Amino acid sequence: MGIQLDTPVQFIKGVGPKISALLARKDIHKVGDVLQWFPRSYEDRRAAKQISDLRPGQLVSFVGEILICRDIQMGRTRRRIYELVVKDATGRIACKWFRVPFKDYFKAFTPGSQVRVTGEVKNYRGVTEIHHPEVRLTEGDSEEVESGLLPIYSETEGLNQKLIRRIVGTVIGDAGGLVEETLPEWILKDFDLPPLNESLMKVHQPGEEDVTTWQQFRTPHHRRLIFEEFFWMELLLARSKVSAIKEKGFQMKPVAGLAQKIRADLPFKLTDGQESCLAEITGDLLKPHPMHRLVQGDVGCGKTIVSFLSAALVLDNGFQVAIMAPTEILAEQHFKKAQEIFSHLGIKLGFLSGGLKEKESQKMRDEVESGNIQLVIGTHALIQENVSFKNLGLVVIDEQHRFGVKQRAQLKQKGGHPHMLIMTATPIPRTLAMSVYGDLDVSVIKELPQGRIPITTRVVHDNKKKQVFDFVRDQIGKGRQAYVIYPLVEETEKMDLQNATDAAAQLTEELKPYTVGLVHGRLKPQEKEELMGRFKRGEIHVLVSTTVVEVGVDVPNATVMVIEHAERFGLAQLHQLRGRVGRGSHKSYCILISGYALSDEGKKRLSVMEQTQDGFRIAEEDLLIRGPGEFMGTRQSGLPGFRLANLVRDVELLALARKAAFKVIETDPELKKAENLKLKNAILQGRRPALLFAQIG
Repeated sequence: MGIQLDTPVQFIKGVGPKISALLARKDIHKVGDVLQWFPRSYEDRRAAKQISDLRPGQLVSFVGEILICRDIQMGRTRRRIYELVVKDATGRIACKWFRVPFKDYFKAFTPGSQVRVTGEVKNYRGVTEIHHPEVRLTEGDSEEVESGLLPIYSETEGLNQKLIRRIVGTVIGDAGGLVEETLPEWILKDFDLPPLNESLMKVHQPGEEDVTTWQQFRTPHHRRLIFEEFFWMELLLARSKVSAIKEKGFQMKPVAGLAQKIRADLPFKLTDGQESCLAEITGDLLKPHPMHRLVQGDVGCGKTIVSFLSAALVLDNGFQVAIMAPTEILAEQHFKKAQEIFSHLGIKLGFLSGGLKEKESQKMRDEVESGNIQLVIGTHALIQENVSFKNLGLVVIDEQHRFGVKQRAQLKQKGGHPHMLIMTATPIPRTLAMSVYGDLDVSVIKELPQGRIPITTRVVHDNKKKQVFDFVRDQIGKGRQAYVIYPLVEETEKMDLQNATDAAAQLTEELKPYTVGLVHGRLKPQEKEELMGRFKRGEIHVLVSTTVVEVGVDVPNATVMVIEHAERFGLAQLHQLRGRVGRGSHKSYCILISGYALSDEGKKRLSVMEQTQDGFRIAEEDLLIRGPGEFMGTRQSGLPGFRLANLVRDVELLALARKAAFKVIETDPELKKAENLKLKNAILQGRRPALLFAQIG
């Protein structure tokens, strides 16, 4: 019997143990995995250019000779730029890398080597260059096709394009016909999709009739495979949503006692967005099945008071409420605010975190289990096995993107089927929310409370640092305070970024007689609390910190946020950090200091920060710049690792796949109908994740 789809890759002709070990790095273990090792791009050999004709914005492929091969140290830092200067008969061009693709990548290149370069031409500081191109030696390489369209795969050390194409070609020849259809005929017909087997073959064997369609992943075969990836994810979300509706939850009665008292004590009026969000939450709590709602709101929009007012209804109904935050600082802040709001109303509160001594922790756990504690606020400690609740009615999870999906489920399981309210100050673009939180109802709070003064944001280069700290000194002289953020606590050999420890010592000297404090994640909880308390009281004028202050810290007198090496932070982080200022009645500023060798992506991020304070627009831009794979992090968000689909490029297909998946589950949740047997068989045979429908069959 020949090879099958589940045959280990080492038995593919010409592979063996050594190459199979390299394939394992790409998560390719079986023959079937090879068929789903999709090309990441397509190279059009007919687009070959001479160097003198290259223009910024072009995606080009050309052959030349390496003239110079070197790495360049950036100033006094340890950061390096790797450079190949390539020439042909018409001119020369520099190819640059700001990071190494993989270890020993450049060892293969020496002056005089003939190479093929493929990449996008850039204009970098007025010079025409190519950044992070694909470069391959051509000597002795009798490539399969000297012209036309070639599939390009993601590489790893030891696996070049020629070898990859040979392996894929062998599998297509030996096992291509073994692929079984997964989608029902009605889906293929309604959405005009070609058969799975045909599409898997064709994406590896590009035609030449419409090069642009191939390069943009818009052929009917790409469309089919992208639809399929989205469909299985949406099927899971659809089933989760339908199952949640069937769960019997704790239906609340419309009691308004606590909420009315809290509202009467508030020194401000809720915004329309807050009121609308509360109405949606209240409507959910009055239903017989558990609430599963996500509240998206920009930094400072007032999500916390919304969660407290939601908790009030649950507490009035005699149930417990648990609020989980990702950091001790944020959890402590929520606890203190809850004390201000609930303590005088007779509600007993508790705080649980990993920083408590075992005796204190045990006492708190006992109080929670007995029901004596009505509202408990804490960190990951809330989901430990030894924590039990008497009658948990509502779970509030703050900053959901900082928790894993598993952690969210663990806390929910503490109370049977409690209502679930998830909050995030990291706005999620609609396309991503559809995929990651497709089983949740979504509320949005867009407007900020009245009286907030816009924050002025400026990007400056590292050589302007003296002027920046002169400005900080001036603001402190006016009675204000400042944050200075660094990406590292202590210097490492790998990255020569000015670290928080050294910076605090340096600023202590430069800003005398003003006081400088240092806070970071390695400090003990008591030390952090003491430092943050001194900063809030104004005893510390400048707080040097890592991103430990990213969320939750509220010091209205702080008006300056300085972020060193801002290019090293993601847009969401930068926006969260900026949100630590502008919380009082004084004009506030955010200064982003960029280092050397700023990449195009880094420029875009910092430019967006200068242009807008709208967290929703920032989230959209972040998704466009970084792509869905890194926007939230697969491990934390539960976002599947798509092989071909792209949430930005393929948003229309996502909507179609969602429509199809929800139609299937709403009409046939157990996949018992004959028309859906292919779906059921794909799951039962392990060709699609069985975890989606573990109870089927």
